[in-house]
Amino acid sequence: MSEKITIAIDGYSSTGKSTLAKQIAKTLGYAYVDTGAMYRAVTLFAMQNGFIDEVELYKEELIKNLSKIQLRFQFNPDLGFAEMFLNDVNVEKQIRSLEVSNFVSQVAEVSEVRAMLVKQQQEMGKEKGVVMDGRDIGTVVFPDAELKIFMNARPDVRAQRRFDELSEKGQLVSYDRVLENVLQRDYIDTHREDSPLVKAEDAIEIDNSELSREEQFKKVLELVNNI
Repeated sequence: MSEKITIAIDGYSSTGKSTLAKQIAKTLGYAYVDTGAMYRAVTLFAMQNGFIDEVELYKEELIKNLSKIQLRFQFNPDLGFAEMFLNDVNVEKQIRSLEVSNFVSQVAEVSEVRAMLVKQQQEMGKEKGVVMDGRDIGTVVFPDAELKIFMNARPDVRAQRRFDELSEKGQLVSYDRVLENVLQRDYIDTHREDSPLVKAEDAIEIDNSELSREEQFKKVLELVNNI
């Protein structure tokens, strides 16, 4: 494969999309864009400014303040990947919390939020040579991507992975709460009116419930090399 391509990786929460996308991007020397981090950063902004709480999402207030949001990825050579900055503040750790996870699907439902971020994502990938993961990359952001992957795994497997990840970071959470969050996000992601999570017709589905990261990586790299 000589010419650079666009690789779109979509799928359910906690299926390891970001891990896979980073591996593929690093191997190919491509840019990696974590669109989930962008939605999480907008969610953190909404939380910080009182636009969302346990009771409701104050949608109109959020929409009115979208122009105040500046997002950028900055590569961290020590970590080997780009971290998310919200209004020039590194929020990489904050956006990975369960609190943000509990609200992100609601914020991602807002059409004005999606329109703003999709525009930014398309700009980031216009030169190709990019691996982008999210919920609507192959269906909305890059419908003409040369390779589309749709990732899936059983909810209990995904919840265990997320629980382990949060526990390793020192966050005190229960497995049941994490599973509840996974199921809630699945429902919202697949039932929203604007750009719901669906498998693109030409996407290749990978269920990684029983696959190791290495097995999954090899499988996708083979698909890349066959293009």
